[in-house]
Amino acid sequence: MSDEASDSRYGFLPERFRQAAKPGTVALRLETTRSREGVLDGAWWPRSRDIGAELPDLIHALTGHLGPIVSVGLDAGAWDDVPASLMVDGRSVHIDRYPVGDDTVIVTRGDRDHFSLLVVPPHASQEAALASMARAVRAGGSDSARQILIDTGVSSGPPAETP
Repeated sequence: MSDEASDSRYGFLPERFRQAAKPGTVALRLETTRSREGVLDGAWWPRSRDIGAELPDLIHALTGHLGPIVSVGLDAGAWDDVPASLMVDGRSVHIDRYPVGDDTVIVTRGDRDHFSLLVVPPHASQEAALASMARAVRAGGSDSARQILIDTGVSSGPPAETP
């Protein structure tokens, strides 16, 4: 039996889901190890800071692999117009406002099963974003989301405009 078939039988994500998403889909990578010992469980690269436009696609993708998502914790100051909840695929997903920083979201399925995702800023270059996402899913990784973004050259704000 292939490793991929074995992993899916035990509820783990197949290796193919570690690859970056194609353009026009959710840019998401999840750690696929059994241990979940690292600081982060994955990474997400939204296209904008419009949480109402970005979050439904993330929730839809995660639900397909992790099961129903009940809430998402995020730093409301890092996003535009954060509602208290969103309807995604006919289910209400509560949005918790935490000062986790604009570089992290915390996704909850079930009662207390939390997944911490690095959020790559929308303005990041493709090269830096993919490097950040790869580092976030490194098994047993101990770097914080902020440190990963710094090390891969992703700035915290949009690129400065030149006069």
